[in-house]
Amino acid sequence: QVQLVESGGGLVQAGGSLSLSCTISRRIFSSYNMAWFRQAPGAEREFVAAISGSDGRTLYADSVKGRFTIVRDNAEKTVFLQMNGLEPDDSARYYCAGGAAFTNIEKAYLFWGQGTQITVSS
Repeated sequence: QVQLVESGGGLVQAGGSLSLSCTISRRIFSSYNMAWFRQAPGAEREFVAAISGSDGRTLYADSVKGRFTIVRDNAEKTVFLQMNGLEPDDSARYYCAGGAAFTNIEKAYLFWGQGTQITVSS
């Protein structure tokens, strides 16, 4: 069974930064495409960023482009999300996901973490 464990959530003031990490228990981490999604209360889960397992290509939601950066460390089987210039609208529960497809489509991802909460105060 594949497990994803996120960490790094918390409370931050608007304009601040946070870094999330997600470690996968799978032996062959490098073959998986990884992504971050988020879900605010009362809203649907939405795509944030993805990174390809084959060549490191990245994909971002327009709302976070230029502020968030997704990177991966295959040796550590970890994917990171560096979030700068945080805004109150970024407040949500952030989920790490892994799968075979490099995409922003939620249903394509096979493995999910439990999520970590980010709250941005104004």
